[in-house]
Amino acid sequence: MKTDLASHLQFFVLLARHGNLTAAARELDLTPPAATKRLAQLEARLGVRLVNRTTRSVSLTAEGETYLHHATRILAEVREMEDAVSSSRSMPRGLLRVNATLGFGRTTIAPLVSEFAKRHPHVEVQLDVTDRPIDLVDTGVDLAIRFGSLPDKRLNARRVMSNRRFLCASPRYLEQHGTPATLADLSDHQCIVHRQNDDAYGIWRLVHKGHPEVVKVQGMLSSNDGDIVLGWALDGHGILVRSEWDLAKYLESGRLRIVLPEFVQPSADLFVYYPSKRNQSARARAFVDFLVERFKKPVIPAV
Repeated sequence: MKTDLASHLQFFVLLARHGNLTAAARELDLTPPAATKRLAQLEARLGVRLVNRTTRSVSLTAEGETYLHHATRILAEVREMEDAVSSSRSMPRGLLRVNATLGFGRTTIAPLVSEFAKRHPHVEVQLDVTDRPIDLVDTGVDLAIRFGSLPDKRLNARRVMSNRRFLCASPRYLEQHGTPATLADLSDHQCIVHRQNDDAYGIWRLVHKGHPEVVKVQGMLSSNDGDIVLGWALDGHGILVRSEWDLAKYLESGRLRIVLPEFVQPSADLFVYYPSKRNQSARARAFVDFLVERFKKPVIPAV
């Protein structure tokens, strides 16, 4: 591949990712006029318009979408070729693109990236945090860190941490309203509902000794944000289903208690997803192994 072609491909992938010429120019250490000129040269060479431009953003034309698809694939194949050639090196090096969910990425993965960078100073890590689904194959992201399973069958996954989900409430709520002894008792309690995806509203699907149980709950408070519903439970507003990762510090401090511990929701385990096991780079393997090492200790002892 000629150097100028590789440069064009990288430039266009960045432009499509940011949707903005100025942002793409900044990442490539170019001036905005230089980025505009590079785009014009690329379109002139191809003889087609690749983007529709406004004063603030760009959007891809049909030809631009086709160019982006092939550019992403070609760059990924070049990286894979280089990784295969250099896989015998004992020291991980090169660019690693990692994606994580917004809150978890900011509070947990970012500090771990800092620690990883100290251990592997020759690996350049780009961490993006977003809650929206991403396409690892088309975006060129190496690793995505997510709770629960992803539907994309093109991906491989490695479980980093088991993450059980329990019913919980604050001591103040339980002192005022009593502690449920059976699943049927939940009908007499205020339950805080975390609305997620297309789940049926107020329907909790639990597992008891390997058998599925379904219960309809009710309450005055619900939200689609996990931190909000957790805050309401801490304030004593009702019973909530939450994962052990979120609960650990509050159980330890006594601000929350597990109720009906024999009833659990299906686990929301933490996984690292990646496009292919074949010729996985040394830097990607090192980062995945690092995460597994850091999360190997159970968050909450067996209950």
